[in-house]
Amino acid sequence: MSNSTQHKSWLGALATYRQPRVLAMLFLGFSAGLPLLLVFGTLSGWLAREGIDKSTIGHISWVALLYGLKFIWSPLVDHVKLPLLHPVFGQRRSWMLLAQIGIIAGLLLMAGSNPQAQLAILVYSALLVAFSSATQDIAIDAWRIEAMPVEAQGAMAATYQTGYRLGMLLAGGGAFTLAHYYSWSLAYTVLAMTMGIGIITTLFISEPENNRSSTAWKDEEKVIQFLEKSAHLPKSFREIYAWFVGAVICPFTDFFIRNGKYAVVILLFIGLFRISDITMGIMANPLYVDIGYSDLQIGLVTKTIGPIVTIIGAIFGGMLVIRYGVMSILLLGAFLVMATNLLFAVLALLPADTFYLAIVIGADNLSGGLAGSAFIAYLSGLTNRAYTATQYALFSSLMLLPAKFLGGFSGEIVDAFGFVQFFIYTALIGIPAIILIAYLIRHPIVSKSDNSA
Repeated sequence: MSNSTQHKSWLGALATYRQPRVLAMLFLGFSAGLPLLLVFGTLSGWLAREGIDKSTIGHISWVALLYGLKFIWSPLVDHVKLPLLHPVFGQRRSWMLLAQIGIIAGLLLMAGSNPQAQLAILVYSALLVAFSSATQDIAIDAWRIEAMPVEAQGAMAATYQTGYRLGMLLAGGGAFTLAHYYSWSLAYTVLAMTMGIGIITTLFISEPENNRSSTAWKDEEKVIQFLEKSAHLPKSFREIYAWFVGAVICPFTDFFIRNGKYAVVILLFIGLFRISDITMGIMANPLYVDIGYSDLQIGLVTKTIGPIVTIIGAIFGGMLVIRYGVMSILLLGAFLVMATNLLFAVLALLPADTFYLAIVIGADNLSGGLAGSAFIAYLSGLTNRAYTATQYALFSSLMLLPAKFLGGFSGEIVDAFGFVQFFIYTALIGIPAIILIAYLIRHPIVSKSDNSA
């Protein structure tokens, strides 16, 4: 696969950010980043403050597994035309709009739930938010790749990440600050209303043209031609089966055909790359509460300064990728993430001090932003435009699924061994990803994908 990025000049590259669709990604990124923490890290902090035990908090974090399972229904988002909405908004925007409405409804239901008396309702509401948010991610990713040519995807990804981190900043620091001065119910209500930014953006952007290549059509035509010869099968069954093969099977077989024997190695690496920092993140807020940090300290340092430093890390990481290539920066990012997890073990031994917290959070978010830029660039290079939505959903799902599942047991590990041993453990589980990166660097893969705009 080619990881080269070419610009005629730095001014030419900067001018790309002035294009309307590139700017729109800032707001769509915000809409995508807002819900994640509200069913993950911020929710863990709320539950810890309400006295919910750590094992239950860890199990509830499995709600976020839906982000790792979105590849299952991504073909529906790619192909099914929503009644009423599709004729007006088109394929991508109609799914975005439906998902955003679902997120708002779920957040309002969470706001009206009492964790101590209505924990089940809170969990079901969080499931609605996570499912709707994952669906929105599928539609936004597809719109991003289809709306602009390949050479503009770097700028699209950069504005998306910036908006995403701003959404996380509000869902983290904003939520904790509102909860400190008012209540968690009000915090979730206000954040539900800010999802209106995503809806307004969806209404104003235009639907991208269908850029599916001839590769996709040829694959599906072969299936249809084969089924047409099967006269003994009912016509409805043949049509459904042809759709299923073209929408679900072809995107996956295409990836294995293009990458050959290295396909499994690539998928294993994708599944393990973020396992260290995601697993760690579930118990980060319970650690702050356990040490004795206030909601205001947590909000101002971990959820406000942190995302800002992440944006800086993401921009710096993008520059490093351009200068040194994707794989070497992936390796650097993996080492930095493992090292910063060890800093949390040190933090667990120290008294509550804003300076200590700022140092650890700054280092963690800087490394996370750097590694994130390299990883998105890597995943983008793997995707074939003939099957953009489904393949990208597969990659992003694999990125999250193992980490979310393993993270569900984090509460038991903390209860059994303590925070120090837990963060050492989360650092060590990052070693397999480093080994796989080193292997992939030593075995460069030339992936033939149809990425023409």
